[in-house]
Amino acid sequence: MRPPSVDSLARKLGSNPRFARLGHASLVACARQAVREHPDNAEEAAGSLALLLSRTLMMPVINATGVLLHTNLGRAPLLPHNSGVATVRYSNLEFDLAKGARGSRRSLLESLLISLTGADAAIVVNNCAAAVMLAMAANAHGRGVAVSRGELVEIGGGFRIPDVLEASGASLVEVGTTNRTRLRDYEGAIEKGAVSVAAILKVHQSNYRMIGFTEETSLAELVGLKIPVIADIGSGLLDSNLPWLASKSGEIPSLPWLTNEPGARQTVEAGADLVIFSGDKLLGGPQAGIIVGTKALVDACARHPLARALRPGAAVVGSLQETLLAYTRNDAQSIPFWKMATTPVDLLMARAHTITEQIHDPRVTPRAMDAVPGGGTLPDRVIPSYGLAAQGQWADALRNSDTPIVGRNEAGTTLLDLRTIDPIDDKVVAESLIRVLSNSSNR
Repeated sequence: MRPPSVDSLARKLGSNPRFARLGHASLVACARQAVREHPDNAEEAAGSLALLLSRTLMMPVINATGVLLHTNLGRAPLLPHNSGVATVRYSNLEFDLAKGARGSRRSLLESLLISLTGADAAIVVNNCAAAVMLAMAANAHGRGVAVSRGELVEIGGGFRIPDVLEASGASLVEVGTTNRTRLRDYEGAIEKGAVSVAAILKVHQSNYRMIGFTEETSLAELVGLKIPVIADIGSGLLDSNLPWLASKSGEIPSLPWLTNEPGARQTVEAGADLVIFSGDKLLGGPQAGIIVGTKALVDACARHPLARALRPGAAVVGSLQETLLAYTRNDAQSIPFWKMATTPVDLLMARAHTITEQIHDPRVTPRAMDAVPGGGTLPDRVIPSYGLAAQGQWADALRNSDTPIVGRNEAGTTLLDLRTIDPIDDKVVAESLIRVLSNSSNR
């Protein structure tokens, strides 16, 4: 039996809604490979190849892991773009509407960040590591930067603070010991060091903890040394007082998992010359690196050639703008991260019971569980949560659903944490579980 023609096979694949977005050229490649390698079963092989290709593309997934800022799943889910501008239109990314002349994309976000943090100036680049590198390159190139040995951390992807400093052209000046760094250690490095120290870099322990016989120098003490202090607070909490979560009566909910997490506004108020943080962690926006601080140091960053190489594109600027506007409106509940993080456990429990009633399978039961902030933030904190426990190893099958559901296996049970699942997806979760469990029963 002759295999079907490549063109006819590709067109048949294209008629399947699951594969239509791949485009004819990609489907032709799948069909050609199937005919070549599996001539006796080309149609089935082509479908498998197209399915495999479709699963490698970026697509929406349901995060059921309980990790709110899941790095592998894009960290914070983003707000929709609510500007009211049709997607086919242009934008004023670098156009000053008032003057009718070229503008700066920096200005689109700077005023919002100034009002939210109390800083004098601000600039945004494409991620937090880039922000650190730009700050060092612009303000300490060819000179030393003093960093506590206890803060020479490795961030995601194997990148380390010493490597970022080296790439910036600044020299690392190690201060103190791994577990104890005192003010006099910094004073000694500044006064007697072989390298001229241009700045102090204070790195927040956002993705690790040191306990026991430890000591660190506070930001207030470092500011007293009269040398620029650059604080990398990492996670991007804008204000530790959480004003955007206040109820109409002014009451702020208790969030014990946020205890002692530094806020950008408080760090500015404490005297840091530059404050650096992420846009895609506790801020709840897109991946970005944000620098706020004194006008002189921020302007130095803006003038540096790296600023252009590291600047964000229109999609990031627009998404970050919407996130910051939500803060200015004290409307954190519209930011998906904060909506997930503050949902009461009893509401999650009610959803879990509703879903299990819809599934009507004794293998699926509601269960209390712990969610975590994730994304390299607050490593020793948990957030009480509730979800579904399905007896058996179903994570692979759920992940291969039309809308992938990413859960976790634990001691022979598949756990789906509802804190990280949008309520509008509860029906999808229920239908997927019913289908997966039914398929197993029919085998």
